[in-house]
Amino acid sequence: MTLTSKTAVVTGSTSGIGLAIARGLAKDGANIVLNGFGQPEDIERERAAIEAEFGVKARYSGADMSKPDEIAGMIAEAETAFGAVDVLVNNAGIQFVSPIEEFPVGKWDQIIAINLSSAFHAMRAAIPGMKRQGWGRIINTASAHSLVASPFKAAYVAAKHGIAGLTKTAALELATHKITVNCISPGYVWTPLVESQIPDTMKARGLTKEQVINDVLLQAQPTKEFVTVDQVAAIAVFLCSDAASQITGANISVDGGWTAQ
Repeated sequence: MTLTSKTAVVTGSTSGIGLAIARGLAKDGANIVLNGFGQPEDIERERAAIEAEFGVKARYSGADMSKPDEIAGMIAEAETAFGAVDVLVNNAGIQFVSPIEEFPVGKWDQIIAINLSSAFHAMRAAIPGMKRQGWGRIINTASAHSLVASPFKAAYVAAKHGIAGLTKTAALELATHKITVNCISPGYVWTPLVESQIPDTMKARGLTKEQVINDVLLQAQPTKEFVTVDQVAAIAVFLCSDAASQITGANISVDGGWTAQ
């Protein structure tokens, strides 16, 4: 286990991709700071399960990723509790779909804040400590939409393109400090949120479940298979390893061939 005695902060980690990454890092020995929204009892169950299954310490921060002061506070609390933040995973994200001319300004601001600016604020807070200890791993969850666009997702696509650029810039700045900065760009990932959309889409479009999956959800994904959260988590764990010490500034696609087209 390469991350024993190290600490990882994972934003947006109370479910989905973020939770899978947190669990993957804990399995590799890291203490974990979970973050995100949800029912308190559900969050506590996941936190306790990480401690019980992997023999590490796990804390929860309810920091709002749209508020810079709370983000800085989360990093400071983690450093106080564990001595350092060795791994930072910026995973928090939200989505909204609308034509540009109808896109609510408040939604634009919220998506840019949570999907892009939160990563900047967390990195700004965590980098000084990583520099002091001479080691760090920063991983940003981007998206296939960091490389290509889809209509009606202006804020999301803009934010994810921004994450890719922020990743490259930080990688160059930190290249001589033994701190790597990379992003992972998943395509469609099988999550409970995606699964729950299928029955309504079947009814609305008069399609079978298989038609919804292949012709609606996975239209852009050549493999016609969903990425799994564990596959994304495995990439994150690898990026923290010594084998990945010369991988920095990379945008790693996990998208079933989507962006090869």
